[in-house]
Amino acid sequence: MSDLLDHPVAVRSGEELDVAKLEPYLCRHFPSETGTLRVRQYPSGHSNLTYALNLGARELVLRRPPFGSKVKSAHDMGREFRALSKLHSVYAPAPEVLFYCDDDSILGAPFYVMEPIHGIILRRDLPRELDFPAEKARRLSESFAENLVRLHHVDYTAVGLSDLGRPEGYLERQVRGWIERYHGSKTHDYPEVEKISVWMRDHMPSTSTSSLIHNDYKYDNVVLDSNDITKIVGVLDWEMCTIGDSLSDLATALAYWVDPGDPEELQQNRWGPTTTPGSFTREEFVQYYAHQTHSDVSEIAFYLTFARFKLAVIAQQIYFRYYQGLTKDPRFASMPEKIQFLLCAALRGAQTDRV
Repeated sequence: MSDLLDHPVAVRSGEELDVAKLEPYLCRHFPSETGTLRVRQYPSGHSNLTYALNLGARELVLRRPPFGSKVKSAHDMGREFRALSKLHSVYAPAPEVLFYCDDDSILGAPFYVMEPIHGIILRRDLPRELDFPAEKARRLSESFAENLVRLHHVDYTAVGLSDLGRPEGYLERQVRGWIERYHGSKTHDYPEVEKISVWMRDHMPSTSTSSLIHNDYKYDNVVLDSNDITKIVGVLDWEMCTIGDSLSDLATALAYWVDPGDPEELQQNRWGPTTTPGSFTREEFVQYYAHQTHSDVSEIAFYLTFARFKLAVIAQQIYFRYYQGLTKDPRFASMPEKIQFLLCAALRGAQTDRV
């Protein structure tokens, strides 16, 4: 299984770190380490950037904002570091952070350093060499749902994170805010946006259950044990975590979760092997979560419509950086098509009231 571990690669052009400044800074934190600094990059992220560092024998992971981003609130490294520094002790899958740097003279932006989490990350398609029978896919689906439940049961007040967000009025603020973010990064005319915006304003439920939420929970943000692929050992990418509506977090996971019978445009947004025989369907995922948490999920279709709209806006913000020449990452060139797919799926969900 060692060949299936998630490995960093060479740093993308335009996203290099200033090693001449970073190396002496790290050496001051780890004075006993000898040897030069080696930097590689984890290639799959679309927002905050993640690098694998080797300082002598010491392995580290560095997180920094994307180059060219104008959305400061979406890349608050100090907030992300603070949340993780308190969360790891009560929720072991959260990364163990080491230190935070707000001195822009080092890398041109704030960053933090954490311990690596080694394991397997499943992405869109399963590796050919992975044995993944239906019973294993089922157990992984259960583990994935149970781990989300475990996060939502964290006592965020006791751990000192009650000021991470305001649960009162959360959903209304989120809907309004993401509509505004779309218009602030608009490059194309999508007629679905206005229809979805009106529908969400007219059908908004009241917030039911508040908890600590991840806000981007999906298979490729989850690290699996290399000795037991149904066991979760890490959850990554906490940049959007907050205190908010638990069902919105469930719906974000559902927005990435594609069923075998979904139309082709939804298949394009599959972020894990959720169509593998044995995996939950979205409806099974919802009912499993509801059973574990005793939640009322009768309005989950609204949450899923909003989650798909939110993902479309996030993609729009990423494409906006590319459109303006602030990043040269070639993966972003096809974003308009993906945005259209997500908006169509969101509108269809609103019209059918189904997950």
